[in-house]
Amino acid sequence: MTTTIHIQSHEEVCTAYQQGEEAVIELFDQMAQNILILLERMQVLEDQLAKNSHNSNKPPSSDGFNKPSPKSQHKRHGRKSGGQPGHTGYTLRAVEEPDHIEIHALKICHYCQAPLESEAVKRYEKRQVFDLPKIQLEVTEHQTEIKCCAQCGRENRAEFPKGVTKKAQYGAEVKAQVVYLNQYQMIPLERISELFKDWYGQSLAEGTILDACQEIAEQVQPINETIKAYLTNETSLVHCDETGMDINGKLHWLHSTSTTLLTFFAYHTKRGKEAMDAIGILPRL
Repeated sequence: MTTTIHIQSHEEVCTAYQQGEEAVIELFDQMAQNILILLERMQVLEDQLAKNSHNSNKPPSSDGFNKPSPKSQHKRHGRKSGGQPGHTGYTLRAVEEPDHIEIHALKICHYCQAPLESEAVKRYEKRQVFDLPKIQLEVTEHQTEIKCCAQCGRENRAEFPKGVTKKAQYGAEVKAQVVYLNQYQMIPLERISELFKDWYGQSLAEGTILDACQEIAEQVQPINETIKAYLTNETSLVHCDETGMDINGKLHWLHSTSTTLLTFFAYHTKRGKEAMDAIGILPRL
């Protein structure tokens, strides 16, 4: 049952003031009681907002995107930071055959300023710098020969290589890189476009990235179907799990079905049995 709260008006306050001390005290008591009721209601609402799957019987699906931060299970080991004894290091070491060698000539003596250009080199001190070459897109133009047959007089054209279908297009290496950045490194489309502009001086349309991802998705589809068939028919034990994911601003669920060697992913708007039935592995397992 909800207690009704009466908020005293300005006229009621004035009336109590005119009636004397006892009326003012009574009015104050009423207002204090209202404040206590409001504080209790606010505490109840705050407790409800603070509830999640970790501190109540609410299911994890009710957490949505506001999942509580996991508590660290890391325990201090007392060791110093950095590589531990016996750890295989990754120290950069000089190579025997560098790609480029730059000779820095010694022209004058640092002490007496005498010329040294004609003096024989006694020895070299070497230092190596590991760096990336300046990266830029390379354009390969494919030209097919067109000839007339001396026998029949008809014109013949050579075939372009497989995959070369447009007047201007990106090659397999560019497509592989954008798919890797988007699908594995999870970099957004806009940032990949900016990255290509910064790296290669070439603006990349977001549609080009999506087309490359779709092309790869079609190529791996037979592999995914083979994995799904194996998990459904060839193994007696699979591990299933799901996690929330954002698709176009709406909560979906990424479902995984796996063994130690193979994993099949599928997404669905539902988290439980309806999604598992639609994916089609567990019902037939």
